Amino acid sequence: MPGTPDALVDPAPAEAAAFVRDARDRGAFCTLLGRCHVTYDGRTHSHAGPADRLVALKPDRTLLVHAADGPTPQNRLAADALDVTHDDDGAVRLIVTRKSPDAELVVVFERVARATAIPVEKRDADVEVSGTEADLKERVLADPELVEEGFSALAAERDTPAGPVDVFGRDRDGRPVAVELKAVRAGPDAASQLARYVDALERDLHADADVRGILVAPSCTPRTRRVLARDGNEFVSLVPDPALD
Repeated sequence: MPGTPDALVDPAPAEAAAFVRDARDRGAFCTLLGRCHVTYDGRTHSHAGPADRLVALKPDRTLLVHAADGPTPQNRLAADALDVTHDDDGAVRLIVTRKSPDAELVVVFERVARATAIPVEKRDADVEVSGTEADLKERVLADPELVEEGFSALAAERDTPAGPVDVFGRDRDGRPVAVELKAVRAGPDAASQLARYVDALERDLHADADVRGILVAPSCTPRTRRVLARDGNEFVSLVPDPALD
């Protein structure tokens, strides 16, 4: 979202939801302060009624819910995916899910008093990244074989019912390929997003289309690799700035 601010005060529900989605997509550290209630379903079930709380979303999709008192989070979940919506009644809803073991944490804000998003410049002591996702896309389009030998890029931002695919192309055997790009260490949500693009492309193309999915980022978490393997998709390590290769 071009021009997204780093902080919002008393945002409208739609604005708050869009702000969190943008922070999620660019791997920022996001916090929300406001009145909310919290429901957890997993090995146990819990519900905490409306109260003022601080919610922190980490770049790896870990969600922490802090009450006004005490140092320990009231709820937390290291999740595979995060969905953010706003309801007709004005509530902002954060839903984080994990596949193994199954768990879901839902935070519903009646009001968001303040939201912040802090870019995370360095997330791994072994990886230094400079440049943006646009830089990474430009690099892939200029030299598609950085993805793999024989890969040709046919389109950038190819539309699908699940959203635009960063780069669409074909491999050396002519098989269609959806490439999802992340300029920072990729989390499980990027792998899930890629899977949605692959499914959407298979529906868009002819009935027997067998679409490959490749996630391209400087690095990814172990959970991300598991999600990719589960969905039959792949990972390629590539940084936006060739000087860091």
